[in-house]
Amino acid sequence: MHILFINNDGGGFADQIEIPDGTTVTDLFRQRLPHGRPSDYLIRVNRQPTSADAVLQTGDRVSVTPTKIEGA
Repeated sequence: MHILFINNDGGGFADQIEIPDGTTVTDLFRQRLPHGRPSDYLIRVNRQPTSADAVLQTGDRVSVTPTKIEGA
């Protein structure tokens, strides 16, 4: 299934990505930011705060924004 993944970490980017059915928010975070800690990011699905075990659906918009910015 396809979702829109918005990564606001560093330079930031947005892209339509393909993920397997049944992927949770935690699964996606571990795939895309393997060295990050979820507690250091604000993770939203369709502009709403979400739980770590939420299962993503086709067409979801997932944004990952750091809560701590280096050098700021």
